[in-house]
Amino acid sequence: MNSQEVISLYETVASITDQMLTAARNGDWDELVALEARCSNHVAVLKTSEPPAPLVGAVRERKVQIIKKILSDDREIRNITQPWMAKLSLMINSTGTERKLNNAYGANQSG
Repeated sequence: MNSQEVISLYETVASITDQMLTAARNGDWDELVALEARCSNHVAVLKTSEPPAPLVGAVRERKVQIIKKILSDDREIRNITQPWMAKLSLMINSTGTERKLNNAYGANQSG
């Protein structure tokens, strides 16, 4: 893989993370999951195919800019999804506790 192919792949990952951010902002969790899978596939290609020699000059600077954009998008996605995940976890735990109480004490017992 040459330096232009590496940059092109990083740009693709940046484009996908930008789409992921839009999906997160819109609460489109199915789209976010699908995009995350696509992103993971591209990152896997980078991990296995990117040459070990570091990029230099303007190409290196472009890679740094792209990575900063990816990390910024990722941070914002996490800021959106973490509260939602915490709320979902609380709901699941609450439902589980309610189910345990119903099983232990009976859902329709009269007192």
